[in-house]
Amino acid sequence: MHQAPYGSWPSPIDAALVATRSGAPEYLGAIGDELWWTAPRPEEGGRRALMRLAPDAGGAVSVLPAPWNVRSRVHEYGGQPWAGLARNGGGPLIVFADFADQRLHAVEPDTAEGPGAAQPRPLTPLSAVGGGLRWCDPVIRGGDVWCVLEEFTGERPGELRRLLAAVPLDGTAADDRSAVTELTDDRHRFVTGPRISPDGTRAAWLAWDHPRMPWDGTELMIAGITSGPGGRHELTGARTLIGGPGESVAQVEWAPDGTLLAVTDRTGWWNLHRVDPDTGDAVGLCPRDEEFADALWRVGSRWFAPLDDGRVAVLHGRGARRLGVLDPATGELADAAGPWAEWSGPLAVRGTRVAAIAGGPDRGREIVCLDTVTGRCRTVAEEHRDAVDPAYYPEPVARTVAGPGGREVHAYVYPPRHPEVTGPDGAAPPLVVRAHGGPTGRTAMLLDLEIAHLTSRGFAVADVDYGGSTGYGRAYRERLAGQWGVVDVEDCAAVARALVAENAADPDRIAISGGSAGGWTAAASLASPATAGLYACAALTYPVIDLATWDENGTHDFEARYLDGLIGPRDEAADLYRERSPAARADRISVPFVLLQGLDDPICPPAQAEALLAAVAGRGVPHAYLTFPGEGHGFRRAETIRRAIEAELGLYLTVFGIERPDAPALDLALRPVDDHSNGAGGRPG
Repeated sequence: MHQAPYGSWPSPIDAALVATRSGAPEYLGAIGDELWWTAPRPEEGGRRALMRLAPDAGGAVSVLPAPWNVRSRVHEYGGQPWAGLARNGGGPLIVFADFADQRLHAVEPDTAEGPGAAQPRPLTPLSAVGGGLRWCDPVIRGGDVWCVLEEFTGERPGELRRLLAAVPLDGTAADDRSAVTELTDDRHRFVTGPRISPDGTRAAWLAWDHPRMPWDGTELMIAGITSGPGGRHELTGARTLIGGPGESVAQVEWAPDGTLLAVTDRTGWWNLHRVDPDTGDAVGLCPRDEEFADALWRVGSRWFAPLDDGRVAVLHGRGARRLGVLDPATGELADAAGPWAEWSGPLAVRGTRVAAIAGGPDRGREIVCLDTVTGRCRTVAEEHRDAVDPAYYPEPVARTVAGPGGREVHAYVYPPRHPEVTGPDGAAPPLVVRAHGGPTGRTAMLLDLEIAHLTSRGFAVADVDYGGSTGYGRAYRERLAGQWGVVDVEDCAAVARALVAENAADPDRIAISGGSAGGWTAAASLASPATAGLYACAALTYPVIDLATWDENGTHDFEARYLDGLIGPRDEAADLYRERSPAARADRISVPFVLLQGLDDPICPPAQAEALLAAVAGRGVPHAYLTFPGEGHGFRRAETIRRAIEAELGLYLTVFGIERPDAPALDLALRPVDDHSNGAGGRPG
């Protein structure tokens, strides 16, 4: 072991490696005895591949070749994009949404020779109006696919309607919108897909309306299923069973006995309840100060799954989530054993086996199966393989520090780590404070090669679950009500200052970074008097910058009224919208920053980033603006991810005065944008 300045350490974890390992499996489900999911393909244009694992197969196979991209754009964040049906002959039937045209397609993969040889056929039509027709959270029922329909009626982001619909599997709606049966009206702005009772007579779903977000308040809806003209089914007598403006029901499923299981935060925590489908009476099954769900950002997200024997597989925890099996009769909750520190859904149940997606500080997300009879857990797909010696991985520590007024602030701290190098005696490393997106979301203690890319070079990283984050109950979540740009900024600063006080961070070399809402927090931190002089630079990725224009015409419909809760109703808090925006406080920004922006982002469009550039123009603030054609909200292409990581590291090297032979400093010269084709450029000063 030898000493070298922090930030200068050699590392085998380069940006290209991080890019090729970016992403994780999603949308896990079971079809008979098979597991299906989507997997990232950053080197194939960032598409999501549909994967299949049969019990007798030697490994998982991709069902559809490129360029098929199994991903829905409902709410722009997407949702459950596929469903499958096991059949007695001919293999499974699969229905999926393709990202390119957003149509539902059907495919029968076992009817063609060789993996990927089957040809999908469209089930839904195209629409030239606005964002067209979009579908998600499907369930195959008889000769139809029941799902959420998002239909644009005009060109503006908010000119649309959402409802439950039935799409015929025979393809008659592929060119005929009238062949789609509308199961509900559009009285609610937002709905999730239907959950059908075991006897097929009733359906349940969730609904909510502006200005609420689903973590503020939702309604659990229930309706009868009857046969209408031509034998088509209808939903009748729809009514609210539980929920409302102050109660967030995050998921609903039918239990085998015909009762409903729902996660609701009526106790202040998202806990699992049994709900009488006739009366709405709800009984807590495992009352704990823990979360059994998370924010419903994607339609169809699931954190629990009923088992045939009456038990329930659940994801639960305070901060980190574990997989457990709950016996509702006794309240006993038995957790799965193994090296996985963080579990995520959806859960896929096959008899007595439960599959989930899990990872930990030393491994990326894998697909893990729990045998609920033996208690044995094992990785069955997407197995983590170390690309480098694990000695280069950081060893994170969960921390709770005191914020303003003594409030608790949660974070994961990743100290520098290298098998052969350490820092000089008495010196402290440079620190990167990371603010997660959402802001209603959280970070997780997982192996993140983007973090390891920094820690293996001698940087410390702090991932902050600032007030407003999920995982710690409704009260913690609501700390951000009316306080966005205040509480999140203060909490990130509290973590940085606590690490400086412990000599775990160099007070002169602290950066803040974030994407989306995290980009807002990072930009707001540069402009806040509460953090003056704390940060030396910032990396901002597709950030929210100008609250005045991030409205129903400046972002997508899902978040068009989000600021009502985070800032206040526009007609009552107009001054706050101006005062909080970094664009309006640019005179306080004096340190360098880099802006990373996808040019096809409908959530935080380039106009947001450009508002900051216009605000600092002529002020002598060094900065760089890198744009990426074809990228939206969340970078998916390997070349984009690589360039973004290199730019962020280049910023830190430039500002912190670190020289490395393997990484160039970032050009922060104030010059006009002269080439968008390579995704790089400055802005006029």
